[in-house]
Amino acid sequence: MQLLGTLPPTYANLSVEEMETRIQAVKDRLGTRLFLPAHHYQKDEVVQFADATGDSLQLARLAEQMSEAEFIVFCGVHFMAETADMLTRDDQIVVLPDMRAGCSMADMADIDQTEIAWEELTERFGDGIIPITYVNSTAAIKAFVGRHGGATVTSSNAHEIVRWALEAGERILFLPDQHLGRNTAYDLGIPREAMAVWDPLREELVAEGDDEQVKVILWKGHCSVHEKFTVSQIQAFREREPDRRIIVHPECTFDVVQAADEAGSTSYIIDKIDASAPGTKWAVGTEMNLVNRLAATYPHLDIVSLNPFMCPCLTMNRIDLQHLLWALESLETDPVNVIRVDADTTEWSKRALERMLAR
Repeated sequence: MQLLGTLPPTYANLSVEEMETRIQAVKDRLGTRLFLPAHHYQKDEVVQFADATGDSLQLARLAEQMSEAEFIVFCGVHFMAETADMLTRDDQIVVLPDMRAGCSMADMADIDQTEIAWEELTERFGDGIIPITYVNSTAAIKAFVGRHGGATVTSSNAHEIVRWALEAGERILFLPDQHLGRNTAYDLGIPREAMAVWDPLREELVAEGDDEQVKVILWKGHCSVHEKFTVSQIQAFREREPDRRIIVHPECTFDVVQAADEAGSTSYIIDKIDASAPGTKWAVGTEMNLVNRLAATYPHLDIVSLNPFMCPCLTMNRIDLQHLLWALESLETDPVNVIRVDADTTEWSKRALERMLAR
């Protein structure tokens, strides 16, 4: 079993038709022995072969239910495949078609930085800090949170989990996306002056007030896609088309979320658009592959990106037909790009996930 690999040159010059035919042939041959989930942000060329589409945790939990599947080929990014591996059986093999498919947000909080931050913050504030991590984080960070009594969150349940953590402890540390943490805490009535930001590069806490005021410590991380949406883009739509509704993801900055008409998780955005009346105009502040798919799925609506110059998520787009075909064709001989999370990390990460799911 090869843990890592580089795409063989024989896959580089295949036609789209040949790759699609060969991918379908593997799927037909393996049947229920294969489960192929694809994240909402994947390219259409990949999504067409998906057995399920959804957000990262939703797909990992679906993989957990696929008891007949020997192989889970996860079309997403590295942390998503890690979660799938932690939730599935040891005899099931999880594969990421391209190991370069990472997440810049998850990479903004590594375990060494987090250990340093925890030592300094607990020395400064005491033991009443509950760590919370967005599921868009590495397995090591999830395990850290699990060890210290915290939980994971998704953008769908962030309000519920942050509320629980604030009731359970004196303060929370929210990793790794400062914007989701800030937007969620503000919605729950926490004023901006009660929030501080931990800068892992400078190893310092930036706060407006004194320590007694601080209730929420935000990790200085962000999504490189969602930070590209701005208030000026919203204002431009307001001036040109005042009847166009603005809906954004809570990974956007605080000022963008406050200026939008609606803000919510990917599933919230999809459900809101699905329920809208024919002719409704939407400007959507999230990843471009999803926006384009929504526009194609709902031709009776007028759907555009909030940022007309937005590019798709570069790391999500690492997975293409070539890498998907290579990963699939290797399964029955010598699987490549296998994702394995060690037992200790898995145990503590699952504690963090279970605390979230128990709420």
